[in-house]
Amino acid sequence: MVHQILINEKYIGNNVYNRISFKLKKMRVRNAPDMWVRSDAAFQAVVDAESFFVARGIIQERNRVFTDEEMLAKLRQLHAQHRELSASLIDDADGVPTSSSFRNRFGSLIEAYRLIGFDPGHNYDFIQVNRRLRSFFPDLLGDTIQQLQGVGATVQQDEQTDKILINGEYSALLVLGRCKSTSAGRLGWHIRLEQERPPDITIAVRMDAANERPTDFYLLPFIDLGNGALRLGETNPAGQDTAPQNG
Repeated sequence: MVHQILINEKYIGNNVYNRISFKLKKMRVRNAPDMWVRSDAAFQAVVDAESFFVARGIIQERNRVFTDEEMLAKLRQLHAQHRELSASLIDDADGVPTSSSFRNRFGSLIEAYRLIGFDPGHNYDFIQVNRRLRSFFPDLLGDTIQQLQGVGATVQQDEQTDKILINGEYSALLVLGRCKSTSAGRLGWHIRLEQERPPDITIAVRMDAANERPTDFYLLPFIDLGNGALRLGETNPAGQDTAPQNG
């Protein structure tokens, strides 16, 4: 409603119509500006023309679709002014697309930073890895369900939680463990466990060193789990490593 008020020329005394054409049983058509019918100064203005057109210019600039290079150029300019970048700084800057616009266009702020050569001073590689794991998860879950059904099990999937109910008796949840190198050069996996409504069995998948494909998985019964996280190494206590299953 506010937007419609800000762009309505009646507030500066102009009457504009024929913006939209509509024929019987036909879709509405937005006419080009040269087809509009205008009557300037038809009413007494309640807003001065200068203020109205300044507001219109701001709205048009905000709605402008920038090219990738235009967006990156504005980000470079902002970085040159402040020597730093952050989501709040981007959102507060005039004439610069919002931080969410950069995320939507380039996948993440970190990727936009990389494209202009800005180093935020932290290693954010895990963001790209987590994004890859999220895209990989549905296929792996689908394969797991198909394999269970292939051996005669009935499987129901909860679309909201991704938990699966097997044979109508027990629930299971597939969890991907991102591989990370420790300071000593060894491989480790951090498995996050569901706490609010834990499944009967957690299927913990260990990804390979490049986090591109699963190497094996662990079946973790709820009764054996403690807190909300589990750390696995290349070798683990006998209770965990007794029978890891190849993926």
